Amino acid sequence: MRNIAIVDDNPSERLILKGLVQDSGYNIIAEGSNGAEAVEICRTKAPDLIIMDVKMPVKEGIEAASEISDTCPTPVVLLTGRDDEETIKRAVEAGVMGYLVKPVRQEDLAPAIELAVTRFQEFRMLRNELTELKGALQARKMIEKAKGLLMERENITEGEAFSRIRKISMDKRKSMTEIAEVIILAFEKKGGS
Repeated sequence: MRNIAIVDDNPSERLILKGLVQDSGYNIIAEGSNGAEAVEICRTKAPDLIIMDVKMPVKEGIEAASEISDTCPTPVVLLTGRDDEETIKRAVEAGVMGYLVKPVRQEDLAPAIELAVTRFQEFRMLRNELTELKGALQARKMIEKAKGLLMERENITEGEAFSRIRKISMDKRKSMTEIAEVIILAFEKKGGS
């Protein structure tokens, strides 16, 4: 069962939404009435998803969604009274995963929640993969640079340079990237003095 937080400045709309969410089989773990409370709920309660109104006092929904995305990533479904292009654009830029137009209908709620959670998980996986790929590319560049320096300074082939880096890596129980970094620093220090 997913844990949901509801944030809406209108107590009667929040009560109706709470009933719809619970009738759809979800657990309500927190409620709030403004965007600042939404951010705090996210930090302290760690809900699986936040359903939040766009127009609220203190901090409006899109601004809160952006802060949530930066500080405690959690999928957000925004509620709005109108379906305008500018609001949708701002919501997408803030990292919002779902969007419902008021009045919310029971049959729209569960699909919006599940789609938002799924999209959020996929987005997170893609971001992690991108970070890993960037790291691998950076490591590869460093090893290539170290190989080039060894080839140039030691007058050896590319295969010999690679084998030397790999052997030192195994002997020292360090990654090839760490060994490459040491080689680059050593040659740059020699070249600078």
